[in-house]
Amino acid sequence: MVDRSQDQLGNAEGRTRRRIDAHHHFWRYSSEEYGWIDDSMGVLRRDFLPEELAFELKNTGTDGVVSVQARQSLEETRWLLELAEAQTDAERWILGVVGWAPLACPEFPAALEELRRHRLLKGFRHVLQAEPDDYMLRAAFNEGIAAVGRAGLVYDVLVVNHMLPRVIEMVDRHPNQIFVLDHMAKPLIAAGAMEPWSNQMRELAKREHVYCKVSGLVTEAAWQTWTTDDLRPYFDIGLEAFGPQLLLAGSDWPVCTVASSYERWFATLDLLLSALTASEKDLIFGVVAANVYQLGARLDSYPKTERWTSS
Repeated sequence: MVDRSQDQLGNAEGRTRRRIDAHHHFWRYSSEEYGWIDDSMGVLRRDFLPEELAFELKNTGTDGVVSVQARQSLEETRWLLELAEAQTDAERWILGVVGWAPLACPEFPAALEELRRHRLLKGFRHVLQAEPDDYMLRAAFNEGIAAVGRAGLVYDVLVVNHMLPRVIEMVDRHPNQIFVLDHMAKPLIAAGAMEPWSNQMRELAKREHVYCKVSGLVTEAAWQTWTTDDLRPYFDIGLEAFGPQLLLAGSDWPVCTVASSYERWFATLDLLLSALTASEKDLIFGVVAANVYQLGARLDSYPKTERWTSS
């Protein structure tokens, strides 16, 4: 049972509740740049741009998003920032960008100096799941992580489940850096496997500078036949390990559309969170993302998060 002393962490009665999709992508499709989109993902072989996502947000009552890199290029990072900065403050719903930059390369300091001038840059991500397991422990990469931390930016961790021991080693090197684990480290839902993923998630969650996105689960399940009950054991481990104060809701749109519509995913999240208090739901659906990514004055009425306890 949740400790009700934590209720003050949510929104006070009458405060506007806002929903934030903390993880999605935009792209202009080309087969050369998106070679990972194979024939089984044919629905992704087209452009996905702000106009389409705006429609999805309206249908689900989602107020804003964090746009995350999908290509490892400075060109894409600049483009995402341009999309975000083209909005007026009054109409802004792209609230922040997690981009890419060459953290392990000599040119990273110059790239960081350029990109950090953009107030909507909130962090960086590298596709670690495509690298050797030890890549995240290499000296040059960790020098880049340290520079990200000095700049006051977040680092999003994209890995697959077997990489969690290396992730633990990496985050322990940077106790003052905020990390956000994407997609719950992609557990093997379709195979029904829980271990060693669940124990490693519990171990990682002991680090209070590490947050976790509840996103990407449907694409780890059986795409055409998954049910909420298939996802629930994995969600429950994430909730048990991290608690609402360290969880962020994200869609992984448009990647999620190989297995779920945007609307169905958020309806599923509502079901998975149904036993939580309103305050705890507010944390996962927006409060934590607003605080972690420092999403600005429109959301600054949200309180700072603290550690969740259960009994």
